Amino acid sequence: MAITTKCIHSRFILLFLWALLILGCKDSSVVVQEPEPSNEYTPLRSVAPFPVGVALQSSRLGSALHSQLVRTVFNSVTAEYEMKMRHMTSPSGDYIWDPTDELIAFAKEYDMQVHGHALVWHQSTPSWLENFRGTDAEFEDAVKNYITNVVGRYKDDVVSWDVINEAFEDGSGALRNSVFRRRMGPDYIARLFQYARDADPDVLLFYNDYGTIWDTAKRDAMLSMVDDLQTRGVPIDGIGLQMHITYNTPPLSNIVAVMDAVVQRGLLVHISEMDVRVNPQGDLSEFTSVRSELQKQRVKDIVTAFMDLPEANQFAITWWGLRDPESWLIDFWGNPEWGLLFDAEYRPKPAYEGFLEALTGN
Repeated sequence: MAITTKCIHSRFILLFLWALLILGCKDSSVVVQEPEPSNEYTPLRSVAPFPVGVALQSSRLGSALHSQLVRTVFNSVTAEYEMKMRHMTSPSGDYIWDPTDELIAFAKEYDMQVHGHALVWHQSTPSWLENFRGTDAEFEDAVKNYITNVVGRYKDDVVSWDVINEAFEDGSGALRNSVFRRRMGPDYIARLFQYARDADPDVLLFYNDYGTIWDTAKRDAMLSMVDDLQTRGVPIDGIGLQMHITYNTPPLSNIVAVMDAVVQRGLLVHISEMDVRVNPQGDLSEFTSVRSELQKQRVKDIVTAFMDLPEANQFAITWWGLRDPESWLIDFWGNPEWGLLFDAEYRPKPAYEGFLEALTGN
């Protein structure tokens, strides 16, 4: 076949552009655009009758592809790190507002709600508070001031807060012996909720924890805490159920039972940190079609169960990350994992289809 001059010219241009992409170009006038995300799937935010969220790091907003996918698919954002106390303040106690401000500005621009995570968490206590040298009363004043300042600053932008995260021990359900319990006493949780309510009378206040769908002692301790707070008139609006699960455990009946117990107390249910591990035994080196289908069914079952709750108790479902290689699961468990809705190439997985099928009743 004869090769025309036009064909040779076209091939030269393609080779030139490919060289720019691989080697980089020092000429600032040449801009290499990121690929556009696929539009061949239905955005969850356009179908779900409740907010569908994603944990996000503001540093990733610099990726046009990442930010476009987030704002296209989701309508709720939770800061993965930026709004935790150790990241919100410096070691000396000065506030660091910029990363959170950036995330909130992004959410406002694209009509997304912001869920605050988390005001108090024992694993994110900054050194200025962990090593506080004042009296116990002064320690509590410092915590109160922190909550007042943070909640107050974002009063018009954050619809809900995890007031405290993971306060109970695994297995026993005992209160963790954190610096907050040691310095403020065993009733400190009630006062944290009250300080948050005083800072923003309209914000929704949540308790957030993992393991309550399989650890009966922790579940019972959490529900007893809720009963006590409600009896005393301490403000609490909802429970965050961290949905860090696998493709086959725990049983769906466990998940439904805990959600029902929360609903019986008149509270909102937030599936707050969802991911579905497919490699818990570490037997996979690549994502298989069999595990993919099991993951899809698992997602569909849980979303369906959530939608079976009274509408007034459905707060949101939040995924703990956007795409598989960014998930905390890989470093934490030391195994390859594919626990999220999108793969490394920003493509929706069958699990995404399972979410949509639950929403549409297919």
